[in-house]
Amino acid sequence: MHTVWVFGDQLNRNIGALQAAQPNTHRVLIIESAGKIASRPWHIQRAHFLITSMRRFALALEQEGFQVDYRKSPTMRQGVTDHIAEFSPTHMYVTEPNSYSARQLVASLGIDTTASNQFLCHPTDFAKFAEGKKSMKMEDFYRWQRKRHGYLMEGDQPVGGQWNFDEDNRLPPPKTGHDRWPVPQVHALDAIDQQVLNDLPANVWGAKPTGLWATTREDALARLHYFVNEILPTFGEHEDAMLESNWHLAHSLLSPYLNNGLLLPNEVLDAAADAFAKGLVPINSAEGFIRQILGWREYIWNCYWRWMPDYAQQNHLQAHRPLPPLFTNPKKTKMKCMNTVLNGVNEHSYSHHIERLMVLGNFALITGTNPQQFTEWMWNSFIDAAEWVMVPNVIGMSLYADGGMLATKPYASGGAYIDRMSNHCKGCAYDRKKRTGDDACPFTVLYWDFMMRHQDTFVKNPRIARQVRAAQQLSDVEAVQQTAQTILQRLDAGQP
Repeated sequence: MHTVWVFGDQLNRNIGALQAAQPNTHRVLIIESAGKIASRPWHIQRAHFLITSMRRFALALEQEGFQVDYRKSPTMRQGVTDHIAEFSPTHMYVTEPNSYSARQLVASLGIDTTASNQFLCHPTDFAKFAEGKKSMKMEDFYRWQRKRHGYLMEGDQPVGGQWNFDEDNRLPPPKTGHDRWPVPQVHALDAIDQQVLNDLPANVWGAKPTGLWATTREDALARLHYFVNEILPTFGEHEDAMLESNWHLAHSLLSPYLNNGLLLPNEVLDAAADAFAKGLVPINSAEGFIRQILGWREYIWNCYWRWMPDYAQQNHLQAHRPLPPLFTNPKKTKMKCMNTVLNGVNEHSYSHHIERLMVLGNFALITGTNPQQFTEWMWNSFIDAAEWVMVPNVIGMSLYADGGMLATKPYASGGAYIDRMSNHCKGCAYDRKKRTGDDACPFTVLYWDFMMRHQDTFVKNPRIARQVRAAQQLSDVEAVQQTAQTILQRLDAGQP
Protein backbone atom coordinates (compact mmCIF):
# COMPACT_ATOMS: atom_id res chain seq x y z
CA MET A 1 0.00 0.00 0.00
CA HIS A 2 1.18 3.52 -0.81
CA THR A 3 1.47 6.32 1.78
CA VAL A 4 0.47 9.93 1.35
CA TRP A 5 2.12 12.16 3.93
CA VAL A 6 -0.07 15.17 4.72
CA PHE A 7 1.32 18.20 6.52
CA GLY A 8 -0.75 20.10 9.07
CA ASP A 9 -1.33 23.00 6.67
CA GLN A 10 -2.61 20.78 3.83
CA LEU A 11 -5.86 19.61 5.42
CA ASN A 12 -8.00 19.14 2.35
CA ARG A 13 -8.98 16.07 0.36
CA ASN A 14 -8.44 18.01 -2.88
CA ILE A 15 -4.88 19.18 -2.28
CA GLY A 16 -2.01 17.68 -4.26
CA ALA A 17 -1.08 14.06 -3.59
CA LEU A 18 -4.19 13.34 -1.54
CA GLN A 19 -6.50 14.28 -4.39
CA ALA A 20 -5.91 11.03 -6.31
CA ALA A 21 -5.52 8.80 -3.25
CA GLN A 22 -8.05 6.05 -2.57
CA PRO A 23 -8.73 4.17 0.68
CA ASN A 24 -8.01 0.78 -0.90
CA THR A 25 -4.59 1.79 -2.25
CA HIS A 26 -3.29 4.57 0.00
CA ARG A 27 -2.61 4.99 3.70
CA VAL A 28 -2.38 8.55 5.06
CA LEU A 29 0.39 9.72 7.39
CA ILE A 30 -0.13 12.80 9.57
CA ILE A 31 2.60 13.68 12.07
CA GLU A 32 2.04 15.72 15.21
CA SER A 33 5.56 16.83 16.08
CA ALA A 34 6.14 17.40 19.79
CA GLY A 35 9.37 19.21 18.97
CA LYS A 36 7.58 21.63 16.66
CA ILE A 37 4.81 22.30 19.15
CA ALA A 38 7.25 22.96 22.00
CA SER A 39 9.74 24.90 19.87
CA ARG A 40 8.33 28.34 20.60
CA PRO A 41 5.73 30.11 22.77
CA TRP A 42 2.63 29.82 20.60
CA HIS A 43 -0.60 31.66 21.29
CA ILE A 44 -2.84 29.00 22.80
CA GLN A 45 -5.59 29.58 20.21
CA ARG A 46 -3.10 29.15 17.37
CA ALA A 47 -1.67 25.91 18.76
CA HIS A 48 -5.16 24.60 19.53
CA PHE A 49 -6.47 25.53 16.08
CA LEU A 50 -3.69 23.79 14.18
CA ILE A 51 -3.59 20.59 16.23
CA THR A 52 -7.36 20.23 16.58
CA SER A 53 -7.79 20.74 12.83
CA MET A 54 -5.22 17.99 12.19
CA ARG A 55 -6.88 15.52 14.53
CA ARG A 56 -10.35 16.20 13.13
CA PHE A 57 -9.08 15.87 9.56
CA ALA A 58 -7.61 12.47 10.43
CA LEU A 59 -11.01 11.39 11.78
CA ALA A 60 -12.73 12.61 8.60
CA LEU A 61 -10.35 10.58 6.45
CA GLU A 62 -10.99 7.50 8.59
CA GLN A 63 -14.72 7.98 8.14
CA GLU A 64 -14.08 7.99 4.39
CA GLY A 65 -12.39 4.60 4.75
CA PHE A 66 -8.71 5.54 4.83
CA GLN A 67 -6.24 3.94 7.17
CA VAL A 68 -4.66 6.92 8.89
CA ASP A 69 -1.39 6.74 10.78
CA TYR A 70 -1.79 9.77 13.03
CA ARG A 71 1.61 9.66 14.60
CA LYS A 72 2.75 11.68 17.60
CA SER A 73 6.50 11.91 17.29
CA PRO A 74 9.42 13.94 18.70
CA THR A 75 10.19 15.26 15.20
CA MET A 76 8.76 15.10 11.70
CA ARG A 77 11.78 13.13 10.50
CA GLN A 78 11.39 10.57 13.27
CA GLY A 79 7.70 10.25 12.46
CA VAL A 80 8.45 9.39 8.83
CA THR A 81 11.21 6.95 9.80
CA ASP A 82 8.97 5.16 12.29
CA HIS A 83 6.09 5.01 9.79
CA ILE A 84 8.29 3.41 7.15
CA ALA A 85 9.65 0.92 9.69
CA GLU A 86 6.13 -0.11 10.76
CA PHE A 87 4.26 -0.12 7.44
CA SER A 88 6.90 -0.51 4.68
CA PRO A 89 4.86 1.50 2.15
CA THR A 90 5.27 0.57 -1.53
CA HIS A 91 5.78 4.24 -2.29
CA MET A 92 5.51 7.51 -0.39
CA TYR A 93 4.03 10.70 -1.78
CA VAL A 94 3.75 14.19 -0.36
CA THR A 95 2.40 17.45 -1.69
CA GLU A 96 5.01 20.20 -1.99
CA PRO A 97 5.24 21.56 1.57
CA ASN A 98 4.45 25.20 2.33
CA SER A 99 7.75 26.12 4.01
CA TYR A 100 11.35 26.15 2.89
CA SER A 101 12.56 23.99 5.79
CA ALA A 102 9.84 21.41 5.22
CA ARG A 103 10.82 21.10 1.57
CA GLN A 104 14.43 20.61 2.64
CA LEU A 105 13.29 17.85 5.00
CA VAL A 106 11.26 16.11 2.29
CA ALA A 107 14.17 16.30 -0.16
CA SER A 108 16.58 14.87 2.41
CA LEU A 109 14.22 11.93 2.95
CA GLY A 110 14.04 11.26 -0.79
CA ILE A 111 10.24 11.40 -0.93
CA ASP A 112 8.56 12.27 -4.22
CA THR A 113 6.56 15.49 -4.22
CA THR A 114 3.36 16.30 -6.07
CA ALA A 115 2.89 19.88 -7.26
CA SER A 116 0.72 21.88 -4.87
CA ASN A 117 -2.59 23.28 -6.04
CA GLN A 118 -3.24 25.02 -2.73
CA PHE A 119 -2.57 28.38 -4.41
CA LEU A 120 -3.76 29.77 -7.73
CA CYS A 121 -0.31 30.78 -8.97
CA HIS A 122 2.40 28.13 -8.71
CA PRO A 123 5.97 29.48 -8.57
CA THR A 124 6.55 28.08 -12.07
CA ASP A 125 3.68 30.27 -13.30
CA PHE A 126 4.99 33.25 -11.33
CA ALA A 127 8.35 32.86 -13.07
CA LYS A 128 6.57 33.51 -16.37
CA PHE A 129 5.00 36.67 -14.95
CA ALA A 130 8.35 37.90 -13.59
CA GLU A 131 10.41 37.02 -16.66
CA GLY A 132 12.19 40.05 -18.09
CA LYS A 133 10.94 42.46 -15.42
CA LYS A 134 13.50 44.67 -13.68
CA SER A 135 11.04 45.25 -10.87
CA MET A 136 7.71 43.72 -9.90
CA LYS A 137 4.59 45.32 -8.49
CA MET A 138 1.70 43.57 -6.82
CA GLU A 139 -0.81 45.61 -8.83
CA ASP A 140 0.62 44.31 -12.11
CA PHE A 141 0.55 40.76 -10.79
CA TYR A 142 -3.03 41.20 -9.58
CA ARG A 143 -4.22 42.34 -13.01
CA TRP A 144 -2.39 39.43 -14.61
CA GLN A 145 -4.14 37.07 -12.18
CA ARG A 146 -7.54 38.60 -12.91
CA LYS A 147 -7.03 38.00 -16.63
CA ARG A 148 -5.76 34.45 -16.09
CA HIS A 149 -8.62 33.38 -13.83
CA GLY A 150 -11.41 35.57 -15.14
CA TYR A 151 -12.59 37.08 -11.86
CA LEU A 152 -14.59 40.30 -12.28
CA MET A 153 -13.73 40.45 -15.98
CA GLU A 154 -15.67 41.34 -19.13
CA GLY A 155 -13.50 39.95 -21.86
CA ASP A 156 -10.05 41.41 -21.23
CA GLN A 157 -11.38 44.44 -19.33
CA PRO A 158 -12.27 44.73 -15.64
CA VAL A 159 -15.91 44.84 -14.60
CA GLY A 160 -16.83 48.38 -13.63
CA GLY A 161 -14.19 49.91 -15.87
CA GLN A 162 -11.37 49.97 -13.33
CA TRP A 163 -9.04 47.43 -11.76
CA ASN A 164 -9.35 48.46 -8.14
CA PHE A 165 -11.65 50.50 -5.96
CA ASP A 166 -9.17 51.52 -3.28
CA GLU A 167 -10.48 55.07 -3.17
CA ASP A 168 -13.91 53.78 -2.16
CA ASN A 169 -12.46 51.49 0.51
CA ARG A 170 -10.47 53.90 2.66
CA LEU A 171 -13.16 55.57 4.70
CA PRO A 172 -12.41 56.31 8.36
CA PRO A 173 -14.53 54.53 10.94
CA PRO A 174 -18.14 55.65 11.22
CA LYS A 175 -19.00 58.10 13.98
CA THR A 176 -21.83 55.90 15.24
CA GLY A 177 -23.08 52.37 14.75
CA HIS A 178 -19.87 50.66 15.80
CA ASP A 179 -21.77 47.39 16.26
CA ARG A 180 -23.36 47.46 12.79
CA TRP A 181 -21.41 44.44 11.56
CA PRO A 182 -22.58 40.91 12.37
CA VAL A 183 -20.62 39.25 15.14
CA PRO A 184 -18.45 36.23 14.23
CA GLN A 185 -19.94 32.78 14.48
CA VAL A 186 -18.80 30.47 17.26
CA HIS A 187 -19.27 26.79 17.97
CA ALA A 188 -19.26 24.78 21.18
CA LEU A 189 -16.01 23.11 22.21
CA ASP A 190 -16.07 19.36 22.71
CA ALA A 191 -13.95 16.53 24.13
CA ILE A 192 -11.44 16.73 21.25
CA ASP A 193 -10.87 20.42 21.90
CA GLN A 194 -10.37 19.74 25.60
CA GLN A 195 -7.93 16.91 24.94
CA VAL A 196 -5.84 19.13 22.69
CA LEU A 197 -5.79 21.86 25.32
CA ASN A 198 -4.67 19.30 27.92
CA ASP A 199 -1.87 18.18 25.60
CA LEU A 200 -0.41 21.64 24.94
CA PRO A 201 2.93 22.59 26.52
CA ALA A 202 3.11 25.01 29.43
CA ASN A 203 4.62 27.87 27.41
CA VAL A 204 1.47 28.69 25.43
CA TRP A 205 -0.12 32.04 26.25
CA GLY A 206 -3.18 34.17 25.56
CA ALA A 207 -6.90 33.75 26.15
CA LYS A 208 -8.20 30.20 25.81
CA PRO A 209 -10.25 29.15 22.75
CA THR A 210 -13.92 30.04 22.75
CA GLY A 211 -15.08 28.29 19.58
CA LEU A 212 -14.34 31.34 17.43
CA TRP A 213 -12.05 29.47 15.03
CA ALA A 214 -13.45 26.53 13.06
CA THR A 215 -11.46 23.29 13.07
CA THR A 216 -13.36 21.24 10.46
CA ARG A 217 -13.99 21.79 6.79
CA GLU A 218 -17.74 21.81 7.37
CA ASP A 219 -17.49 24.61 9.92
CA ALA A 220 -15.00 26.53 7.77
CA LEU A 221 -17.44 26.36 4.84
CA ALA A 222 -20.18 27.61 7.15
CA ARG A 223 -17.97 30.56 8.10
CA LEU A 224 -17.38 31.28 4.39
CA HIS A 225 -21.09 31.28 3.57
CA TYR A 226 -21.86 33.45 6.60
CA PHE A 227 -19.26 36.00 5.54
CA VAL A 228 -20.39 36.15 1.91
CA ASN A 229 -24.09 36.35 2.75
CA GLU A 230 -24.04 38.56 5.83
CA ILE A 231 -20.81 40.57 5.92
CA LEU A 232 -19.19 40.91 2.49
CA PRO A 233 -21.77 43.47 1.24
CA THR A 234 -20.38 45.97 3.78
CA PHE A 235 -16.73 44.89 3.62
CA GLY A 236 -15.33 47.53 1.30
CA GLU A 237 -15.83 51.04 2.56
CA HIS A 238 -14.37 50.60 6.06
CA GLU A 239 -11.79 48.00 5.05
CA ASP A 240 -8.93 50.09 6.50
CA ALA A 241 -10.73 51.45 9.57
CA MET A 242 -9.92 50.61 13.19
CA LEU A 243 -12.21 50.76 16.21
CA GLU A 244 -11.48 50.37 19.89
CA SER A 245 -14.79 48.62 20.54
CA ASN A 246 -14.96 46.34 17.48
CA TRP A 247 -12.07 44.05 16.62
CA HIS A 248 -13.59 42.32 13.58
CA LEU A 249 -15.61 45.00 11.71
CA ALA A 250 -16.43 43.46 8.29
CA HIS A 251 -13.31 41.32 7.89
CA SER A 252 -13.79 37.77 6.70
CA LEU A 253 -11.71 35.95 9.39
CA LEU A 254 -11.16 33.24 6.75
CA SER A 255 -7.36 33.45 6.45
CA PRO A 256 -6.67 30.66 8.99
CA TYR A 257 -8.70 28.20 6.92
CA LEU A 258 -7.04 29.19 3.67
CA ASN A 259 -3.65 28.80 5.30
CA ASN A 260 -4.20 25.34 6.76
CA GLY A 261 -6.20 23.96 3.82
CA LEU A 262 -9.71 23.74 5.27
CA LEU A 263 -10.70 26.16 2.51
CA LEU A 264 -9.21 26.55 -0.96
CA PRO A 265 -8.77 29.97 -2.58
CA ASN A 266 -10.82 29.21 -5.68
CA GLU A 267 -13.94 28.28 -3.68
CA VAL A 268 -13.64 31.45 -1.58
CA LEU A 269 -13.17 33.61 -4.67
CA ASP A 270 -15.99 31.84 -6.51
CA ALA A 271 -18.38 32.51 -3.63
CA ALA A 272 -17.53 36.22 -3.59
CA ALA A 273 -17.71 36.55 -7.38
CA ASP A 274 -21.04 34.71 -7.53
CA ALA A 275 -22.53 36.99 -4.88
CA PHE A 276 -21.42 40.02 -6.89
CA ALA A 277 -22.83 38.56 -10.12
CA LYS A 278 -26.21 38.08 -8.38
CA GLY A 279 -26.25 41.72 -7.31
CA LEU A 280 -25.85 40.90 -3.62
CA VAL A 281 -22.48 42.59 -3.13
CA PRO A 282 -21.29 45.99 -4.44
CA ILE A 283 -18.27 46.10 -6.74
CA ASN A 284 -15.99 47.86 -4.24
CA SER A 285 -16.56 45.15 -1.61
CA ALA A 286 -16.22 42.26 -4.05
CA GLU A 287 -13.11 43.66 -5.72
CA GLY A 288 -11.42 44.62 -2.44
CA PHE A 289 -11.91 41.16 -1.00
CA ILE A 290 -10.92 39.34 -4.19
CA ARG A 291 -7.74 41.45 -4.44
CA GLN A 292 -6.70 40.37 -0.94
CA ILE A 293 -6.75 36.71 -1.97
CA LEU A 294 -6.10 36.61 -5.71
CA GLY A 295 -3.58 39.46 -5.62
CA TRP A 296 -1.84 40.08 -2.32
CA ARG A 297 -1.95 36.56 -0.82
CA GLU A 298 -0.69 34.90 -4.00
CA TYR A 299 1.96 37.58 -4.51
CA ILE A 300 3.33 37.17 -0.97
CA TRP A 301 3.42 33.38 -1.42
CA ASN A 302 5.44 33.65 -4.59
CA CYS A 303 7.82 36.32 -3.30
CA TYR A 304 8.60 33.98 -0.41
CA TRP A 305 9.65 31.19 -2.76
CA ARG A 306 11.48 33.52 -5.12
CA TRP A 307 13.67 35.09 -2.42
CA MET A 308 14.11 32.50 0.32
CA PRO A 309 16.14 31.45 2.25
CA ASP A 310 18.37 34.53 2.48
CA TYR A 311 15.37 36.88 2.47
CA ALA A 312 14.36 35.96 6.03
CA GLN A 313 17.63 37.38 7.41
CA GLN A 314 17.48 40.77 5.66
CA ASN A 315 18.01 43.87 7.81
CA HIS A 316 18.57 46.72 5.36
CA LEU A 317 17.96 49.49 7.91
CA GLN A 318 20.23 47.86 10.51
CA ALA A 319 17.43 47.73 13.06
CA HIS A 320 18.79 46.00 16.17
CA ARG A 321 16.45 46.98 19.02
CA PRO A 322 15.26 43.87 20.90
CA LEU A 323 11.53 43.28 20.79
CA PRO A 324 10.06 45.89 23.18
CA PRO A 325 8.42 44.39 26.30
CA LEU A 326 5.02 45.92 25.47
CA PHE A 327 4.53 43.40 22.67
CA THR A 328 4.37 40.57 25.18
CA ASN A 329 2.75 42.63 27.94
CA PRO A 330 0.32 45.36 26.77
CA LYS A 331 0.18 46.75 30.32
CA LYS A 332 3.59 48.23 29.62
CA THR A 333 2.18 50.97 27.39
CA LYS A 334 -0.28 53.84 27.77
CA MET A 335 -0.63 54.19 23.98
CA LYS A 336 -4.30 53.43 23.44
CA CYS A 337 -3.86 52.13 19.89
CA MET A 338 -1.08 49.71 20.81
CA ASN A 339 -2.82 48.59 23.98
CA THR A 340 -6.10 47.94 22.15
CA VAL A 341 -4.55 45.99 19.29
CA LEU A 342 -2.23 43.96 21.52
CA ASN A 343 -5.08 43.09 23.87
CA GLY A 344 -7.04 41.99 20.79
CA VAL A 345 -4.19 39.70 19.79
CA ASN A 346 -4.18 38.25 23.29
CA GLU A 347 -7.96 37.68 23.19
CA HIS A 348 -8.36 36.39 19.62
CA SER A 349 -4.89 35.59 18.22
CA TYR A 350 -5.84 38.05 15.49
CA SER A 351 -5.84 41.63 14.30
CA HIS A 352 -6.80 42.82 10.84
CA HIS A 353 -4.37 43.89 8.12
CA ILE A 354 -4.27 47.63 8.87
CA GLU A 355 -3.73 47.02 12.57
CA ARG A 356 -0.86 44.71 11.68
CA LEU A 357 0.73 47.08 9.16
CA MET A 358 -0.01 50.57 10.47
CA VAL A 359 -0.05 49.99 14.23
CA LEU A 360 2.08 46.97 15.17
CA GLY A 361 4.36 46.94 12.13
CA ASN A 362 4.60 50.71 11.95
CA PHE A 363 5.65 50.89 15.59
CA ALA A 364 8.27 48.17 15.13
CA LEU A 365 9.58 50.06 12.08
CA ILE A 366 9.93 53.50 13.65
CA THR A 367 11.41 52.11 16.88
CA GLY A 368 14.09 50.21 14.94
CA THR A 369 12.96 46.81 16.25
CA ASN A 370 14.94 43.85 14.96
CA PRO A 371 13.03 42.38 11.99
CA GLN A 372 13.79 38.76 12.84
CA GLN A 373 12.57 39.15 16.42
CA PHE A 374 9.41 40.90 15.26
CA THR A 375 8.80 38.18 12.65
CA GLU A 376 9.12 35.52 15.36
CA TRP A 377 6.63 37.35 17.59
CA MET A 378 4.11 37.69 14.77
CA TRP A 379 4.56 34.02 13.85
CA ASN A 380 3.97 32.95 17.45
CA SER A 381 0.98 35.20 17.96
CA PHE A 382 -1.38 35.05 15.00
CA ILE A 383 -3.94 32.37 14.23
CA ASP A 384 -3.21 32.57 10.49
CA ALA A 385 0.58 32.78 10.75
CA ALA A 386 2.97 30.76 8.60
CA GLU A 387 6.55 31.45 7.62
CA TRP A 388 5.54 32.23 4.03
CA VAL A 389 3.00 34.74 5.37
CA MET A 390 5.06 36.48 8.02
CA VAL A 391 8.51 36.69 6.43
CA PRO A 392 7.54 38.76 3.35
CA ASN A 393 4.91 40.77 5.21
CA VAL A 394 7.29 41.72 8.02
CA ILE A 395 10.67 41.80 6.27
CA GLY A 396 9.30 43.49 3.16
CA MET A 397 6.03 45.25 3.83
CA SER A 398 6.19 46.29 7.48
CA LEU A 399 9.86 46.86 8.29
CA TYR A 400 11.41 47.64 4.90
CA ALA A 401 14.20 45.28 5.94
CA ASP A 402 14.62 44.14 2.33
CA GLY A 403 15.50 47.63 1.13
CA GLY A 404 12.53 47.88 -1.21
CA MET A 405 12.35 44.46 -2.88
CA LEU A 406 8.67 44.13 -1.95
CA ALA A 407 7.44 47.65 -1.13
CA THR A 408 8.55 50.83 -2.86
CA LYS A 409 8.59 52.82 0.40
CA PRO A 410 8.54 52.19 4.15
CA TYR A 411 5.04 52.24 5.61
CA ALA A 412 5.86 54.69 8.39
CA SER A 413 3.34 57.11 9.79
CA GLY A 414 2.78 59.29 12.82
CA GLY A 415 -0.23 59.74 15.04
CA ALA A 416 -2.14 61.67 12.36
CA TYR A 417 -2.84 58.53 10.31
CA ILE A 418 -4.01 56.56 13.34
CA ASP A 419 -6.23 59.46 14.38
CA ARG A 420 -7.78 59.64 10.91
CA MET A 421 -8.40 55.90 10.56
CA SER A 422 -9.41 55.00 14.11
CA ASN A 423 -10.96 56.29 17.31
CA HIS A 424 -7.96 55.29 19.42
CA CYS A 425 -6.57 58.80 19.91
CA LYS A 426 -9.64 60.08 21.74
CA GLY A 427 -8.92 59.76 25.44
CA CYS A 428 -5.34 58.57 24.93
CA ALA A 429 -2.70 59.61 27.46
CA TYR A 430 -0.69 61.08 24.59
CA ASP A 431 -1.44 63.96 22.23
CA ARG A 432 -0.97 62.91 18.64
CA LYS A 433 -0.33 66.56 17.62
CA LYS A 434 2.60 66.97 19.99
CA ARG A 435 6.13 65.97 19.10
CA THR A 436 7.89 67.13 22.28
CA GLY A 437 7.04 66.96 25.97
CA ASP A 438 5.97 64.15 28.31
CA ASP A 439 2.59 63.73 26.60
CA ALA A 440 3.92 63.79 23.02
CA CYS A 441 2.56 60.91 20.95
CA PRO A 442 5.27 58.25 20.55
CA PHE A 443 4.08 57.52 17.01
CA THR A 444 4.42 61.19 16.02
CA VAL A 445 7.78 61.69 17.71
CA LEU A 446 9.32 58.45 16.48
CA TYR A 447 8.01 58.99 12.94
CA TRP A 448 9.97 62.22 12.61
CA ASP A 449 12.96 60.67 14.35
CA PHE A 450 12.83 57.73 11.93
CA MET A 451 12.94 60.10 8.98
CA MET A 452 15.97 61.86 10.42
CA ARG A 453 17.75 58.62 11.35
CA HIS A 454 17.45 57.37 7.78
CA GLN A 455 17.46 60.66 5.91
CA ASP A 456 20.45 59.75 3.74
CA THR A 457 18.66 56.62 2.52
CA PHE A 458 15.15 57.95 2.05
CA VAL A 459 15.87 61.39 0.65
CA LYS A 460 16.77 59.53 -2.56
CA ASN A 461 13.40 57.74 -2.67
CA PRO A 462 10.87 59.83 -4.64
CA ARG A 463 7.96 58.23 -2.77
CA ILE A 464 9.14 59.48 0.61
CA ALA A 465 11.70 62.24 -0.07
CA ARG A 466 9.15 64.96 0.69
CA GLN A 467 8.58 63.62 4.20
CA VAL A 468 12.34 63.50 4.80
CA ARG A 469 12.71 67.13 3.77
CA ALA A 470 9.79 68.07 6.00
CA ALA A 471 11.58 66.40 8.93
CA GLN A 472 14.79 68.25 8.12
CA GLN A 473 12.93 71.55 8.17
CA LEU A 474 11.26 71.09 11.57
CA SER A 475 12.08 74.09 13.74
CA ASP A 476 12.36 71.86 16.81
CA VAL A 477 14.08 68.88 15.19
CA GLU A 478 16.74 68.56 17.92
CA ALA A 479 14.12 68.59 20.66
CA VAL A 480 12.12 65.96 18.74
CA GLN A 481 15.18 63.72 18.52
CA GLN A 482 15.86 64.17 22.24
CA THR A 483 12.23 63.31 23.03
CA ALA A 484 12.57 60.23 20.83
CA GLN A 485 15.56 59.02 22.82
CA THR A 486 13.63 59.42 26.07
CA ILE A 487 10.69 57.45 24.63
CA LEU A 488 12.97 54.68 23.38
CA GLN A 489 14.72 54.40 26.72
CA ARG A 490 11.38 54.04 28.50
CA LEU A 491 10.24 51.56 25.88
CA ASP A 492 13.33 49.38 26.35
CA ALA A 493 12.88 49.48 30.11
CA GLY A 494 9.26 48.34 29.80
CA GLN A 495 7.95 51.52 31.41
CA PRO A 496 4.38 52.50 30.50
